[in-house]
Amino acid sequence: MTGADAPVLVHTLGRAAHLTLNRPRALNALNHTMVRLIDEALTAWERDPTVRTVVVTGAGERGLCAGGDIRAVHDDARDGDGTAAAEFWRDEYRLNARIARYPKAYVAVMDGIVMGGGVGISAHGSVRVVTERSRIAMPETGIGFVPDVGGTYLLSRAPGELGTHLALTGAQIGAADALLCGLADQYVPAAALPDLVADLDALDAEEALARHARPAPQGELAVQREWIDACYAADTVEEIIARLREHGSPEAKSAADTLLTRSPTALKVTLAALRRARGLGSLEEVLDQEYRVSCAALSMPDLVEGVRAQIIDKDRSPRWSPATLAEVTDVERFFAPLGERELGLGDAPHSG
Repeated sequence: MTGADAPVLVHTLGRAAHLTLNRPRALNALNHTMVRLIDEALTAWERDPTVRTVVVTGAGERGLCAGGDIRAVHDDARDGDGTAAAEFWRDEYRLNARIARYPKAYVAVMDGIVMGGGVGISAHGSVRVVTERSRIAMPETGIGFVPDVGGTYLLSRAPGELGTHLALTGAQIGAADALLCGLADQYVPAAALPDLVADLDALDAEEALARHARPAPQGELAVQREWIDACYAADTVEEIIARLREHGSPEAKSAADTLLTRSPTALKVTLAALRRARGLGSLEEVLDQEYRVSCAALSMPDLVEGVRAQIIDKDRSPRWSPATLAEVTDVERFFAPLGERELGLGDAPHSG
């Protein structure tokens, strides 16, 4: 596909290079082709002295990117041998690491829906812009999967236990909460985005942002820190749910109810991955861990069942296996080394 039909539109104007995710019917969900096209463009622009800034936006009115092409992963896990999904993740996670280390300003316009893989191509950038329409989430536990694309790195470094809450529940957050959690840098009203993008063609990113950034409308998480920090500091998912139920606030009870609808295996592995991510030094080391977890998830029943229930049949009634937290006893296997199949990002030298 070429021209206006390409899944990623690429052009340069002035001092800016533009990436537009262009699958609006699929809410710009990332597939393997798109990952490769983005990587090729970043390679070219890294060497181009006329490009000062990379600007990432999504086509259509609904959002930047709803996530990775999880239907393709589902089909490979169900009908194939998992190789295609593992190769997709290998290239996607390498791209996430590259974005975090990119030597030029990388401005991600996180307008509308930004979830899963969409967080991976935006929240590692050097300038992350949110609007009043931003809805940001890592909703993987709802499909029997675990936050990836560097999500456990980002969320493990959010204040207090906010990241644990977001990772386990998959809750969507708006602009102010994204700023609070370290997933965004600047708030710009959606109506000002065309002017911001135009200014980025002529000005340095810092100067362009200074013209359009505003204080974000109030969020929700700051006033909920007390119960979030107290409840999610527990060592097990079972204890977290018990604390949420005992707390008394309606928000805590709602969070407990949400957790009970999520994959028990995914919840336990997510909590372990987050806690381990806190102790790992770099994004690259966390991506290596996430790759192990993702590959292990391919052979577990919950990923196929979760995608079936949420995305394919849309009955919203996944039958998790095991069905209860008490039955999930072997979390360690998700973190087992992959030998020659390791992602290996943590071994490579990097700067920053």
